[in-house]
Amino acid sequence: MKHLLFLCHRIPFPPNKGDKIRSFNMLKKLSENYIVHLAAFVDDPDDWQHKIKLEKYCASVCLVNLNKKLATIKSAIGLISNRPLTLPYFYSAQIAEFTDNVLSTHNNANIFVFSSSMGQYVDGEKHSHLKRVIDFVDVDSDKWLQYSKKKSWPMNWVYRREAALLEKEELRLAANFDKSLFVSPQEASYFEELVPQKLRNKIGFVLNGVDTKYFSASFYNKLEEEQPFLAFTGAMDYWANVDAVVWFVKKVWPQLTVAYPNLKFYIVGGNPTDEVNALEAVDGIVVTGRVDDVRPYIKGASLCIAPMRIARGIQNKVLEAMAMGKPMVLTSMAADGILIPKEQQKYITDTADSFCESIIDILSSENKQAVIGKANIAVIEQNFEWKSTLDSLLNSFDIQKNNKNTASG
Repeated sequence: MKHLLFLCHRIPFPPNKGDKIRSFNMLKKLSENYIVHLAAFVDDPDDWQHKIKLEKYCASVCLVNLNKKLATIKSAIGLISNRPLTLPYFYSAQIAEFTDNVLSTHNNANIFVFSSSMGQYVDGEKHSHLKRVIDFVDVDSDKWLQYSKKKSWPMNWVYRREAALLEKEELRLAANFDKSLFVSPQEASYFEELVPQKLRNKIGFVLNGVDTKYFSASFYNKLEEEQPFLAFTGAMDYWANVDAVVWFVKKVWPQLTVAYPNLKFYIVGGNPTDEVNALEAVDGIVVTGRVDDVRPYIKGASLCIAPMRIARGIQNKVLEAMAMGKPMVLTSMAADGILIPKEQQKYITDTADSFCESIIDILSSENKQAVIGKANIAVIEQNFEWKSTLDSLLNSFDIQKNNKNTASG
């Protein structure tokens, strides 16, 4: 089997948040076809225990602690070097040394990079003879631009600057790498419009998927609540998720509880910010913090919501709820890149009034909930199972050709 260097900005285990779900499933698939050497940052102390899990899939593992405060100070270097702040934030001499050792020992290895911030380790002419594939996942530069519109000076200037410089970095990496992947055809098409025509044949996508055995409508355990409740799942220190739930509680919840005064709303996810924790002061709002398993909350909810106002790519929270047969009310940004069945489509909305009306409409009929849930399951099973979505990842490396030539580096 051929060797492969896998560079990732966050440890790809446990698969409990969006990017880690995607990176872990990619790692798992690639390990079936390559001898994998992994380098990644660890930004959560609880994740160090999982190194042993990764060794099941990798021949060697290099994990480096990411001290967020120190990394933020380092990122300031970007302000004086005209580089994206993201690059010094995710630079490690230890990962650079690991990368050089792997590629000098296995000089015919392939390279897979997860997220633009990790391209800096292998983007030069030195490695141009190797097959290099990068998964941008989303067009991150556009997310920074979205962030800038939500902030006041001086942070809006910092975020606009990051958006502009990161877009240049994304275009440079796309020119240097053999294949650039994104999370959906829509995201890939958006990026194609940014690159020169000659590079567009190097742009592709790998859809996010769902472990439908794990996120199953037949899952037996559910959170028992006397009153109906809504659920939102996601990492609650991620700004887009924070923005979503704060908007919902401030703009939708007051009018919703006029119709359903005993309704509850569960915000399910680790590391809630102070702003999220403060929402528990509102009647009916429950902030769980980190939970061992989100499925009982999804299973027990009358419906799940995804009121995203900042987003790119595919939302795993939407795929997981759909896989478990839950109806949803979601914004157009949360629905982007996902095949939404016609039964669910009428509940895509971006205004507070319509969001409230959609929830009330679904809550009013258990039969309606069942019909939407059944349609959602069918879409997931037909289009978003990992075993089928990852085929395009292997094709990006010409895996069949590599298997015929089994000489290792």
